[in-house]
Amino acid sequence: MPMYPEIMVVPMREELTRLGVQELRTPEDVDHALKYQPGTTMVIVNSICGCAAGRMRPAVRMALQHSSRPDKAVSVFAGQETEATERARSYFTGYPPSSPSIGILRDGQLVYMMQRRDIESREAPAIATDLKAAFDKFCAKPVAANS
Repeated sequence: MPMYPEIMVVPMREELTRLGVQELRTPEDVDHALKYQPGTTMVIVNSICGCAAGRMRPAVRMALQHSSRPDKAVSVFAGQETEATERARSYFTGYPPSSPSIGILRDGQLVYMMQRRDIESREAPAIATDLKAAFDKFCAKPVAANS
């Protein structure tokens, strides 16, 4: 059972889906999007909390303007789709549950993790800067050498 009435979270969902972030609502959706997928996937654990609204979602919006980006971006909503959120967190090996949070997987393996503690005490531009650096490190496409 969701923690909040759906009408309350629709704008919070849409803030990410308008950016092209795919919502995952079931464990099967999560596995289909993350298991053994080639390339890079940013996984956003969305939340109703103030640090998601004022820091994380705006930071994601800023970061996705960057020239290097993940091949795809997906989200689950903590407190709403509990099973999907638990399944997404199962890909975050070595990290305790945290919401909001952002992980980057490359070829199905976690390569970057930003947890609530990295979000709640910082402003959106600083968080976006960290995400852009992670995109550069883990998502940049190799430049073809001139022959």
